[in-house]
Amino acid sequence: MENLVAFLNQNSGALTVVFTAVVTFATVVYAALTAILVAETRKLRQVQTEPRIEITVDALDFAVNIVRLCIRNIGDGPAKNVKFEPSVIDGDKVAEVLLEEFISPNFFKTGLRYFGPGQFRYSGYTQTNIDFEAKASSALCFKVTYESVTEKKYVEEIAIDMAELRGRYQLGKPSLYSIAKSMEKIQQDLHHITTGFKRIGVDSYDSDDRAREEKEREEWRREAIAELERRNK
Repeated sequence: MENLVAFLNQNSGALTVVFTAVVTFATVVYAALTAILVAETRKLRQVQTEPRIEITVDALDFAVNIVRLCIRNIGDGPAKNVKFEPSVIDGDKVAEVLLEEFISPNFFKTGLRYFGPGQFRYSGYTQTNIDFEAKASSALCFKVTYESVTEKKYVEEIAIDMAELRGRYQLGKPSLYSIAKSMEKIQQDLHHITTGFKRIGVDSYDSDDRAREEKEREEWRREAIAELERRNK
């Protein structure tokens, strides 16, 4: 014990230097880790307030030949002062007409003052059963400018390749159409029950029935298109 005390007394200066070096090194490491943590926190906060605009081609579920664009904010933060500058990348006059159909809603001209996270808007629609090849060969571009809540500015050029339409198909009847027909049948059954209708009916299905059903489906589709036009005005 006396030897240890004597050793410490004789080498106190050197031990102080070593201890100071260790403390200094630990302080530098702690400061570096703190700086990294602050930077990561800043990035995380930026991501949580950062908007992100995407534009995709979207077909209606009840009519796969009716196509529109879906503009959506997929970021975690709201976008402010959203502006659109559409243009044609590839295609002839059909592409220009297609672009005019898409940008018929007024927000493409006036922009959006506020576009919240998860919020979406639809463009005008086009019917791909008309001039399909020309439309499928078209390519459009939207230059989108917007700001975050922290006043950070974003500029993106989003390309829309209409060739994505090739190969699309729909199996069976559209869900909304099937639901509407089912509700109509339920209404008829309830009417028969409440009015005491008890005769046994025999259902037959021929070409006239198929033609009538196709006509009803086409009328329902036109009504849906008219409703879309009313909403886009």
